[in-house]
Amino acid sequence: MRDLKYLFAYTVPISTLVSFSSFGIGTYTAVFYAFVLLPILDVVLGKDNSNLSDETAGSKKINKIFDWMLYINLPVVYGLMCFGFMKVYSNDYTLFEMIGMCLSAGILLATNGINVAHELCHRRKYFERAIGKALFLPCLYMHFYIEHNFGHHVNVGTPDDGATAKYKQSVYSFWITSVSKQYLDAWKKQIQLLRIKKKSFFSIKNDMLWYHVFQPAYLGMLIIVFSPKVFLFALVSGIISFLFLECINYIEHYGLKRFKMPSGRYERVQAHHSWNSNHNIGRIVLYELTRHSDHHFKASKKYQILDCHDEAPQLPFGYPASILLSLVPPLWFYFINPLVPERMREQV
Repeated sequence: MRDLKYLFAYTVPISTLVSFSSFGIGTYTAVFYAFVLLPILDVVLGKDNSNLSDETAGSKKINKIFDWMLYINLPVVYGLMCFGFMKVYSNDYTLFEMIGMCLSAGILLATNGINVAHELCHRRKYFERAIGKALFLPCLYMHFYIEHNFGHHVNVGTPDDGATAKYKQSVYSFWITSVSKQYLDAWKKQIQLLRIKKKSFFSIKNDMLWYHVFQPAYLGMLIIVFSPKVFLFALVSGIISFLFLECINYIEHYGLKRFKMPSGRYERVQAHHSWNSNHNIGRIVLYELTRHSDHHFKASKKYQILDCHDEAPQLPFGYPASILLSLVPPLWFYFINPLVPERMREQV
């Protein structure tokens, strides 16, 4: 039964369903759940720093139930978004209610969309990566697959990585630099991959071109099938979702740097180049994304067997509370800056 604990991740879709079915303050149900109740549960239920034994990890690695708990997110996310589209189309919401609907949809897309897509897009099986890319679609962030896999995991902790926040950089500044640089770097990586394969820019293998077909087609279809109002709802929800992703990028690597060796190359990625959190609820809801150091050590390692590394810097709060803290830069700097290793605090 303990293997089923990750079903708790579906409480976010349930809270979103309540939001979409409500009016007034009820449209903010997913917001209250994600950023009030979950942080409280993180504190109440505490942390777990333990790791699995080799035997248990080997068994869990091949247990398909953990894979299916990811796959099911595809119909859940698309089903809920379709329900949301129909509600927005058929009801006259106030501005206050529309903000609640968009925030709730953004939380759904960030947690059960982008987060699950991130896990699946590190897999080797084509159909798993296809599910991941499909989950990126309503988040309007399909290029993340290329930049993250071929850019971030190589350049993390260096000035070349758009997803590594500098020491004393606010999350709002990071939103601008990270979103823009990751998009441009995705194009650069795509062109490099085409050159390696000796394919032209207009090749069918140019995924970036396909992304720029699929995403506008998705938004355009919403205008045709529903209305411009639904289009705006989907657009704003997608933007909110990838800004939540960038908040997570921010707290995962804030202020952590890799240094150049005498050879001129950067040191290899190690556990102390990612912030970790072992708060139980955040770990379960985000499919162990919070054990980020081990993910960077071996990106293809499945979420259910990720380990805790004692040498990794630890966030004092779980991910939901840390995201909230990052939105208030003076408080973030007050709590986190002293925890950044001293030799990493100098600006690049």
